[in-house]
Amino acid sequence: MTVVHLVRHGEVHNPDGVLYGRIPGYRLSERGRAMAQRIAEHFSDGHDVTHVVASPLQRAQETATPLAEALGLGLGSDDRLIEAANHFEGLTFGVGDGSLRHPRHWKYLWNPFRPSWGEPYRAQAARVRAAVDSAREAARGHEAVLVSHQLPVWVTRLSAEHRRLWHDPRRRQCALASVTSLTFEGDRLVGIEYAEPAADLLPGASAVPGA
Repeated sequence: MTVVHLVRHGEVHNPDGVLYGRIPGYRLSERGRAMAQRIAEHFSDGHDVTHVVASPLQRAQETATPLAEALGLGLGSDDRLIEAANHFEGLTFGVGDGSLRHPRHWKYLWNPFRPSWGEPYRAQAARVRAAVDSAREAARGHEAVLVSHQLPVWVTRLSAEHRRLWHDPRRRQCALASVTSLTFEGDRLVGIEYAEPAADLLPGASAVPGA
């Protein structure tokens, strides 16, 4: 049995509220660093992690670093785990003062099934599944942690569950610092689980009774 955990990075310092996408230099916020520490604690207790890899983007590397350090493992980088390419990168997205008020952007919105504004869902799922296959080989019989980004993780899960890839972004089950775990028996996927080790650190969590 081998388990490959797909972790979404922690909260990012983004005071301007832009879609930062693949733009370099976006670091974790103070809360994001606490989330990264929570991920390290989660996998340091009762897990058998022997392989840690992250997207090359700063926020993913910063999320993975405390875990790699806690386990005494090297931290790898894999371009296949990077954020999805998006036409609206670097812009605010929305009507009002956002980029949607400008007609020059409308041509990118014609096909939500592909999607027309960025990297195809199928391409994202394929590259992340390839990264998962590599991690499964590297950690065979143990566990691997791959730190990536919300959309690539979500469409990879949809693909693994043989569900359609186009979806409502508001319905993604992939919170900040969440863990989507793929369990393999040999090379065969036999289970998918989801957890939120940092649920109490999520924005608004303090407003939930008992949080």
